[in-house]
Amino acid sequence: MSKFNASNIESVSGAAPNFSQGLTVGGTNITSLVNITEYHTGASEPSSPADGAVWYDGSDVYQYLNDTWMTLTATPPPVFYGDRGVFAGGYNRDVIDYIAIPTTGNAVDFGDLDAVRYRIAGVSNGSRGVVAGGDNYATVIQYFTIGTTSDATDFGDLTVGRDQLAGASNGSRGVFAGGFASSTVTNVMDYITISTAGNAIDFGDLTLARRQFSGVSSFSRGVFGGGLDSIQSVNNIDYVTIDTLGNAVDFGDLSIIRSETGACGDLTRGVFAGGEFNGNNSNRLDYITIASTGNATDFGDLTVARKDTAGCANETRGVFGGGNVNFVQNNTIDYITIQTTGNATDFGDLTTVVVGAAAVAGD
Repeated sequence: MSKFNASNIESVSGAAPNFSQGLTVGGTNITSLVNITEYHTGASEPSSPADGAVWYDGSDVYQYLNDTWMTLTATPPPVFYGDRGVFAGGYNRDVIDYIAIPTTGNAVDFGDLDAVRYRIAGVSNGSRGVVAGGDNYATVIQYFTIGTTSDATDFGDLTVGRDQLAGASNGSRGVFAGGFASSTVTNVMDYITISTAGNAIDFGDLTLARRQFSGVSSFSRGVFGGGLDSIQSVNNIDYVTIDTLGNAVDFGDLSIIRSETGACGDLTRGVFAGGEFNGNNSNRLDYITIASTGNATDFGDLTVARKDTAGCANETRGVFGGGNVNFVQNNTIDYITIQTTGNATDFGDLTTVVVGAAAVAGD
């Protein structure tokens, strides 16, 4: 038996060699060792396809199984963003405003909440916005359809009434975390199914009881940054896997300690904005990569240093609206391009000055 070693085999024409007698590797025909996929494109149904062949006609994908072309369908994951940003509530304010995120300009009246709601949190499934909590330890959860203009409608109640809480969503489930409940800082997290009205259900606990913080999310993970514990501001970042239940896990730290942050993000990056530490307002923008853990990185600055701003985003642009500037309410809206770093740019103004609103996005 002869043995032949070669680093390369090439036909005399310079093309790939043709082994007319077949080819075996280790005694096995090579055709059984490789995965050969038959793939067709075009408007006309392919003739004589092999079982398992795939065909794309320009709009649908089919697979040939047992002598029949079967349509392959996929359900895309629900989104929690969109081109309309909605800002709801705030100090002494029941107003709901909206903006078109891809453009710049002033906000327009959307409708009203059921009452004045201050330091509330919001989540979205891309079509429905849900806001929860509020001052005087409110249990109220309300919703509105983002693509229309109207007043909010009752959704249900939180497991614990509270204000100064944070929200995160994966497009189907919304999680409300922490807050201030009956004069006590809480680590409670509860959740809702956004498309179905009803009372919230216990989710688990934060790593640290805190209030005055904010959240960002991806399709799988919710991340909460900053806040105020029972004594002082913190830089803690926690995360949860939204589709499961359980306690939060440490993620890392913000670049500087602060509470009363706002936040927004796309599917991969979250940005935390503004806040307060030791009585001073911050213009800091930090960012994280949601799928990984680690400390936040400096992103740039807001146009105005402020706390208690609210953030939302579409796939590319994040906006932050309102806030407290040296004890004065503000109606400034800033925007950023989430996947770049740099300072925020003026977008326009909310319809009124506002502190402690909730913001969601959708279409």
